[in-house]
Amino acid sequence: MQIYGLNPVLEALRAGRVRRLRVSTRQDKRVDEVIALAAAQRVTVERVDTAALDRAARGGVHQGVIAEAEEAREYTIAELAGAAVDGPAMDNEGSTRAAPLIVVLDGIEDPHNVGAILRTCDAAGATGVIRQTRHSAALDGIVGKASAGALAHVRIATVVNIARAIEELKAADVWTIGLAGEAAETHTEVDWTLPSAIVLGAEGTGLRRLVRERCDRLVRIPMRGRVESLNVSVAAGVVLYEAVRQRIGRSSGKG
Repeated sequence: MQIYGLNPVLEALRAGRVRRLRVSTRQDKRVDEVIALAAAQRVTVERVDTAALDRAARGGVHQGVIAEAEEAREYTIAELAGAAVDGPAMDNEGSTRAAPLIVVLDGIEDPHNVGAILRTCDAAGATGVIRQTRHSAALDGIVGKASAGALAHVRIATVVNIARAIEELKAADVWTIGLAGEAAETHTEVDWTLPSAIVLGAEGTGLRRLVRERCDRLVRIPMRGRVESLNVSVAAGVVLYEAVRQRIGRSSGKG
């Protein structure tokens, strides 16, 4: 797997996944930081000219660094559904035994949106992400760059069928809540302190029919202006941080 950009490569190094590094011949303090970390891990570092990096990144903004990294470990739905119970809290202010908070991507193919969602999932302390093998953005350098390196840390389960994945989550006592603009309830009416999965559809088409029907409930984000919807990565952030707010409030006795 090839990733590029300073933050994605640094995070992949911190995760211990980089096996080979190509860096620009020009002097740069941030590139030197990457080289120092790679040297500490005994990662092979090759100096190449900018043109070679441009070709390898195929037009991506590489910032003078490209890494060959191991593919991230694949998780199962069962692992995600049970991971947060025995794992760390959502953050230092939250409970030491947080309920699972999972994001399900239904047909989101734009790599910049997927990267932005992964970045927010990491920031909000989400348990992990479920995506489909088809109709989904490849987890490559573009996603890695858009995620600012979160791709190296977020737990991801890849499944064949999202509708069946939702059924598996429900069987594991995880509430599945789909975002739909026409829903009667708003996202703030949900008790996000319970084991929950946020189901997000592609921009324009939204949730597919079978996926929508499988969800336990549908909610919407209130829109006060003239546009009808938010970008899917922004919508993910709005709902994830409502969950964070509720969970911190519950752990501090305020919610």
